[in-house]
Amino acid sequence: MNTARPIRVMLIDDSAVVRRVLAEMLRQRGFEVIAALQDPLLALDFLKKDQPDVIVLDVEMPRMDGLTFLRQLMDSHAIPVVMCSTLTTDGAETTLAALELGAVAIVCKPTLGLKDFLQDEANGLIQAVRNASRCNMRNLRQTRPMRPMAASAGTARPAAASPASPGMPRPLFATSHKVVVVGISTGGVQAIEQVLSRLPRNAPGMVIVQHMPAQFTAALSQRLNGLCPMEVREARHGDRVLPGVALIAPGGRHTRLVRSGAQFTLEVFDGPTVNHHKPSVDVLFRSAATTAGKNAVGVIMTGMGDDGARGLRELHQTGAHTIAQDEASSVVFGMAKEAIRLGAVSEVVPLADIAERVLRHGNQVC
Repeated sequence: MNTARPIRVMLIDDSAVVRRVLAEMLRQRGFEVIAALQDPLLALDFLKKDQPDVIVLDVEMPRMDGLTFLRQLMDSHAIPVVMCSTLTTDGAETTLAALELGAVAIVCKPTLGLKDFLQDEANGLIQAVRNASRCNMRNLRQTRPMRPMAASAGTARPAAASPASPGMPRPLFATSHKVVVVGISTGGVQAIEQVLSRLPRNAPGMVIVQHMPAQFTAALSQRLNGLCPMEVREARHGDRVLPGVALIAPGGRHTRLVRSGAQFTLEVFDGPTVNHHKPSVDVLFRSAATTAGKNAVGVIMTGMGDDGARGLRELHQTGAHTIAQDEASSVVFGMAKEAIRLGAVSEVVPLADIAERVLRHGNQVC
């Protein structure tokens, strides 16, 4: 007999219809909805007397918007937050700001067809809430950027060179001798920023799979491009992997590495989910194993589940150097833990050391 108590959830959304539909969905699947509130100010009052395990939060609401509420919440409570946001370009940028403030996941909320959404197991809310309840919020709060939130997706990269590469021009046409492939999920927005911001402009070419819905990866790429020395952008079919460029796999499609002569290029394609994800880390890692072998460096980081673990093992077996983020610095020690269990990892390091290890092994000549 299962005596574990249900996960307790608070819903905050100004739409009564959305609150009713989401509450019904959660209750049908065994969650306890302790409050369904229309306003963050009401939520702040509620939190004085009771606290949920997870909060599902809308972005745009009257009286107080979701970002202001989230900023106040993270300063005083270690409660995981899942953003339930309408899929728009403006909404994507705002929701990414929420992830930087400490939200742990994004779920796309439809503007129409809420009853269909209720019946759709693929909507991701159930798993997102379950995953959020297992997050190490202490690590997430420590990983939050200390810079002001004024930097936006469209912010231009500073003209000054990175301290790590004084005076170094960005290489535009160089051949990538090695390629770095990265897989990351829950807690990844903050973690990947930490890694990329510590790499110089001439760092080895990178391909990154971050579990994230379509359109949000474009906004993430734009935001990181304004903050990091490397060029960061969403991957396109046929892109070359070049030093100084980090390519983020687009949400809703898979990305794999292919070889074109002496160059590595990308194939971006549709297909069924792999390990319940699209893009899948395993798809990228397995392609790197067959295409690049020991010319690749594999990195698996914070995230729920096991996507990427088997692909990293295949990459490791080719002689490639493989790196896993350690438990102490992970928001969720799932993907990396499974890779370690499978013997797929050359070394286990804290988040703060990953950039240095990428440079060390990515710049080695095979």
